[in-house]
Amino acid sequence: MAKRPIFIAKDKYPFYTEKTIEFEYFAGFSASQKQKSINSLHNSYKKQGGGDVLEISTKGEDKLGINLSAFNLLIGINGGKYKLECVFQGSKVFEHGGPYTDLYDVQPWEAKKDNRLRESGKVIGFNLFGKDFKSEPKDFFYNWIYINALAKNKKYLEELDMYEAFTDIEFNPNKSINCQARSVAIAVGLKKAGILEKCISDEKVFLSEVYKVTG
Repeated sequence: MAKRPIFIAKDKYPFYTEKTIEFEYFAGFSASQKQKSINSLHNSYKKQGGGDVLEISTKGEDKLGINLSAFNLLIGINGGKYKLECVFQGSKVFEHGGPYTDLYDVQPWEAKKDNRLRESGKVIGFNLFGKDFKSEPKDFFYNWIYINALAKNKKYLEELDMYEAFTDIEFNPNKSINCQARSVAIAVGLKKAGILEKCISDEKVFLSEVYKVTG
């Protein structure tokens, strides 16, 4: 047995609820094993009264969830389009280096495994095409760029209305901070609240609404 969080969209701050679900985990790296674990997680949630769930990763079977993986989701910046994962990794500013903007143009798995990300010290902020972003709240920059990318794709947003909750089978809250399933839940919650467009127009508004951070 294993435990993983499920993120349920809601129309009020913090725009999602996180629920830890215990389920049967199928060990192994093959796609079939991952999908068995995903189905087990989702079925456990439904047995507790939950509704439809979408896996947000390349490990799932649903095309929408695969397209919304940070490895596939595109973000438009400065007239170009880049994979979300590459922008996140390439925008990190460390104590001893960065941002490594050459990572914008490589494959997402290459960006994530680049040795410089582990050899440059602590992350102290982010810089996206010359614009600085703070490293606190810890998942702010990731959520900011992810939700901006998603919000500009109306088709994806409409399809997400079919689901009440979201998962990422690879996300372990004991090892990671950022989670694409949480980002999707927040975006859906902001849409339900009618403030999605307002929030993506200004990061200060986003910080105020999503994190209650002002100033």
